[in-house]
Amino acid sequence: MTAITQTEAQKELNIDWENLGFSYIKTDYRFISYWKDGKWDDGELTTDNKVHISEGSPALHYGQSCFEGMKAYRTKDGSINLFRPDENAKRMIKSCQRLLMPEFPVDKFVEAVKAVVKANEKWVPPYNTGSTLYLRPYMIGVGDNIGVRPADEYIFSIFAMPVGPYFKGGLTPTNFIVSDYDRAAPHGTGAAKVGGNYASSLLPGQEAHDRNFSDCIYLDPATHTKIEEVGSANFFGITKDNRFVTPSSPSILPSITKYSLLYLAENRLGMEVEEGDVFIDKLDEFSEAGACGTAAVISPIAGIQYGDKFHVFYSETEVGPVTHKLYDELTGIQFGDKEAPEGWIVKVD
Repeated sequence: MTAITQTEAQKELNIDWENLGFSYIKTDYRFISYWKDGKWDDGELTTDNKVHISEGSPALHYGQSCFEGMKAYRTKDGSINLFRPDENAKRMIKSCQRLLMPEFPVDKFVEAVKAVVKANEKWVPPYNTGSTLYLRPYMIGVGDNIGVRPADEYIFSIFAMPVGPYFKGGLTPTNFIVSDYDRAAPHGTGAAKVGGNYASSLLPGQEAHDRNFSDCIYLDPATHTKIEEVGSANFFGITKDNRFVTPSSPSILPSITKYSLLYLAENRLGMEVEEGDVFIDKLDEFSEAGACGTAAVISPIAGIQYGDKFHVFYSETEVGPVTHKLYDELTGIQFGDKEAPEGWIVKVD
């Protein structure tokens, strides 16, 4: 029997790779591991995309859940890259610590990710289509429980699906609006990637969409004077004197993409970089702005609506030159077209 090649297998999927949205697609395999009696089992790949849990699971009632977002990239030679997966593992450990959940070890996390990608290899979009394989590791507290306390049992799982750009249009400037809602409380869970942060963002996000904005921007909850985060990504700005600036706050999710861009701006583009206050009434200091994250990659911000004022950055239709350079550098590394800093790329063998 003749072996089916990767190209033939992908043709059988009948997917328009260049026009994928960001939505759920059931792929062949996912990884699942159970925590019981104080330890993780070895985990396994399964074709079952349904999670079977007790009705008393703390994840359902008290939000004891966290997750990650990451991608696999098809390179020009057909191989597959993971981008800094160890950083996702470390960030998930911090989220677990915040919610009193057991840590899933970094090395086992990375190996599980590689196993899921390898098992779903035909679902990794072809090179130069603009699409990637998105991976969603998550952990939930499960088991028979009703009191407000940590679960006695946990599920860690990773599933995957091919996706296109998170924001419609990809690298196209879009508009954002400042929300009156708070994303997170001071000393709360803003720096952890927990489900509750996102549930509370649904209403302000919908209100932004209803007004034809791509997403909302949240100010710091204490003073409402400084930008903290975009609804589903981190914020950055390029000042008129060519500095890369991103907000600093204990309530901000530490974006792996943001810290990668900080490094690239300084070490590849020779820019001065800064994590600091970004005051909403001083937007005129910036010539360009953007939202960044695993799903968003880099989404250029054309303008920001704040009250009755609308501030335009570089252009409402064109991507700023520095934003474009950063995008090309980042995606070039991810897709294997540019040399990566040591340890940033992990190959799926």
